[in-house]
Amino acid sequence: MIPESLVDLSRLQFAATAMYHFLFVPLTLGMVWLLVIMESVYVMTGKVVWKDMTRFWGKLFGINFALGVTTGITLEFQFGTNWAYYSHYVGDIFGAPLAIEGLMAFFLESTFIGLFFFGWDRLSKTQHLMVTALMAIGTNLSALWILIANGWMQNPVGAAFNWQTMRMEMVDFWAVVFNPDAQAKFVHTVSAGYVTGAMFVLSVSSWYLLKGRDVEFAKRSFRVAAAFGLASACSVIVLGDESGYTVGEAQQTKMAALEAMWHTEPAPAGLKLIAGIDEAGQRNRWELEVPWVMGLIGTRSVSRTIPGIHDIKVRNRERIVNGITAVTALETLRRHRDDGAALQTLQRTQGDLGFGLLLKKYTTDVRQATPEMIERAVNDTVPRVTPMFWSFRAMVGLGFAMLALFALAFWSTLKAQCTARPWLLRWALLMLPAPWIASELGWFVAEYGRQPWTIYGVLPTHLSVSTLSVESLYGSLAGFVGFYTVLLVVEVYLMQKFARQGPGSLGTGRYALEAAHA
Repeated sequence: MIPESLVDLSRLQFAATAMYHFLFVPLTLGMVWLLVIMESVYVMTGKVVWKDMTRFWGKLFGINFALGVTTGITLEFQFGTNWAYYSHYVGDIFGAPLAIEGLMAFFLESTFIGLFFFGWDRLSKTQHLMVTALMAIGTNLSALWILIANGWMQNPVGAAFNWQTMRMEMVDFWAVVFNPDAQAKFVHTVSAGYVTGAMFVLSVSSWYLLKGRDVEFAKRSFRVAAAFGLASACSVIVLGDESGYTVGEAQQTKMAALEAMWHTEPAPAGLKLIAGIDEAGQRNRWELEVPWVMGLIGTRSVSRTIPGIHDIKVRNRERIVNGITAVTALETLRRHRDDGAALQTLQRTQGDLGFGLLLKKYTTDVRQATPEMIERAVNDTVPRVTPMFWSFRAMVGLGFAMLALFALAFWSTLKAQCTARPWLLRWALLMLPAPWIASELGWFVAEYGRQPWTIYGVLPTHLSVSTLSVESLYGSLAGFVGFYTVLLVVEVYLMQKFARQGPGSLGTGRYALEAAHA
């Protein structure tokens, strides 16, 4: 059996590097489309201030992009170093979208980002706008293929287990591509990135306006960010509803944990705003609920029920017991490949094979599993409710707070009163970290809520790791955290340095006086 400390450290290292990486990704996704909007206005109007806006915000975009790429490369290598059995078991499927992302999207965005920065004096206005648009498309295509891979981990469609190779094999590429979970995750994630880009531009522009510098430049940037942010925040909320529906269809355990729903409630279930959760007693001491809402989000109906945790555990216990038969048949086939009876048994019980493998955490021979081991495996199938419940509500609360800010900011630009409301500008400045916090919480909910699986219902996390020493993991974890922290410090330093310089750093002379007084 694999030591639990090895699994926990491998998970911690991947979580740390992934969450560091995602500090850079959403800003890249969002700012690139703001650059497209600003440059489009420049091409249509010929006003140089819009070109300056594209170049200035593009400089900050470039800093973030470079450091984001650096953190992302090491992330993918961990699948081979720390998650070797995972890579062996599902590499044929999981590797395909990642390979396409590298060949199609990453090369596209990397090529055109060079043309974006060095093509201002070599390309016509229209040609340069096309370069910026292709850079934006490449960036979003990159997110698409990565999220297709992640969506398959959440809802493994289009694949089948081959007992002879002991691997999952792709049987329907297009089912993987158009996986509802992946598509909902993609649009929700990129919309969150658009909110991040808009919030960054809005906050920095608010700082300029509070300082009374680069006012016309800042007003235009503020206006674009407010409009783009309002549309994006609305999209995040609407598409988050769709993401909730796909979770309700494919991952009912995660849905029940998100809602602290211990018992199956009469349809349509209510949405708990807050609750006093008692995990030891597996109940809520009290709760404040909005009737019907959760049923509509999770099932799109008023008649279908959402199963509660207790009912899910009953069902999972049956699947684990059935999975013991599947694992036993598989092990028999591995020893005697011509055993027809074992093959028939495996084919009949294969859908529960992953649940039988959960017992490998407690015993090497699942046939010897005791009732206590089975009960522990059953409890493992449900993630801890408290962190899931409150992380989700914090994320949603931040989302609605950002929606309110963007709505007020957009209204103030329509009334040409953004500079007359310093409280709004200060609010915008204080809200700068909000989209990053919300995005990290969203990923925590998505990934922690999938536990105890790397591939939901198929491959348990404890079987996915490489055979490494705990000492080597401590060393690599410390190295990664230290290195990534340095990169984050560099990012913050460079971003605030050039943001403080303002458009005067472009060297055009149009903003030199204001930059000198920064």
